[in-house]
Amino acid sequence: MIVSLYDVLMRIAPTPVVELNRAVAMSMAIGLQAALDIVDSLRDAPALKRYHWLPSVRADLLAKLGSRDEVRAEFERAAAMASNAREREFFGTAGFLFDIIYIIS
Repeated sequence: MIVSLYDVLMRIAPTPVVELNRAVAMSMAIGLQAALDIVDSLRDAPALKRYHWLPSVRADLLAKLGSRDEVRAEFERAAAMASNAREREFFGTAGFLFDIIYIIS
């Protein structure tokens, strides 16, 4: 249902941010790889060049898909793009925690 609503929103306001949010909904309803394909198609969108949620969403999808090599780098990219200290700390911690979980598992 949520993906369908994003489809409608994309017809009304087709922006890269809406498409990124649609990809998040798709990851839960349709599949992780389909969502990652959309996120990867947005990587060169000028409107998202400094949008810290793009690499953070990508990191989350990669982690869920088991593509461990890129996850930390994506969280670091998100932290570098974040506009405030709390978000930088959050993304830095997420990358660190992912490393810890990876080592333990």
